[in-house]
Amino acid sequence: MGDKYGLRGDLVQGTLDMLVLKTLSRGAMHGYGIVESIQQSSDDILRVEEGALYPALHRLELRGLLAADWGMSENNRRAKYYRLTAVGRKYLAEEASNWARLSGAVSRVMQTA
Repeated sequence: MGDKYGLRGDLVQGTLDMLVLKTLSRGAMHGYGIVESIQQSSDDILRVEEGALYPALHRLELRGLLAADWGMSENNRRAKYYRLTAVGRKYLAEEASNWARLSGAVSRVMQTA
């Protein structure tokens, strides 16, 4: 991921979904809040483009991993708030386990001479 790549097509498929689900495991958020949270949590290395985020949110909602409700944002604007479903929590746990195995394997290969 090097120097501040945005989250577009340069991540393993499913990584953005996993990051969104993990972010929402902390509580319901609207799209901009999700973007900000991922960026801050990654020390500004990961930047999610809106053009990638909203299709991912829609896809996750269609799969039953997220639910959404309309509410008011901090600046009194109407915003769609997303939250994890029980199915989404289970899926996140599975994906986090898979990611840990995959990233560990990649790290081991990168450390070999």
